[in-house]
Amino acid sequence: MTEPAIRVLVVDDHPVVRQGLRTFLDLQPDLVVVGEAADGEACVTAATDLAPDVILLDLRMPGADGLAALRGLAARANPARVLVITSFTDPAAVLPAIRAGAAGYVYKDIDPPALATAIRAVHAGHVLLNPDVAGLLATSGGPPPAAGRLTAREREVLTEVARGRSNREIARILRVSEKTVKTHVSAVLSKLDLQDRTQAALFAVRSGLSDPAGPD
Repeated sequence: MTEPAIRVLVVDDHPVVRQGLRTFLDLQPDLVVVGEAADGEACVTAATDLAPDVILLDLRMPGADGLAALRGLAARANPARVLVITSFTDPAAVLPAIRAGAAGYVYKDIDPPALATAIRAVHAGHVLLNPDVAGLLATSGGPPPAAGRLTAREREVLTEVARGRSNREIARILRVSEKTVKTHVSAVLSKLDLQDRTQAALFAVRSGLSDPAGPD
């Protein structure tokens, strides 16, 4: 059975950038651009109306910027995965976006095929952070003390979640049932007061439980 195409929302205040991204992404057989937005407020509205799987989000926009969009999406518990696409080269500039819920970031000079790969990876549950940003996360306040609440098995499960593994894949790796993995994931989210697997993956990176390299 053919998997449904990944639904992408493109958010950038420059029409030429949006059009360029749409033109390339629509050529990919497994990606479809379902809409565009020019600022953070329009992004939140479009994400609610169009239910994208992945949002390509610029950070610097007039009016409501990318951070405002991330906060708005979080307030509405929108499940879309957010991939920041930015011209900022300073790792500290993207750190607030990662803390606000973005699943990763790429630079605007990325090769188009690499961008398509990044979208697929984020959609699959991976967290895409370059080592420079991951290092800042790891050193900004140190590992959260909540990590000590997890059992050894829960930490193993969390590490695999951060690597983008599905429950079925984790079950195979740890040689336990899928139901057991699901129970552990629920316990991790509850103990750490996290909303979803993306937040869990970011927690793992910041805690030093997992590397941020993304998919194998």
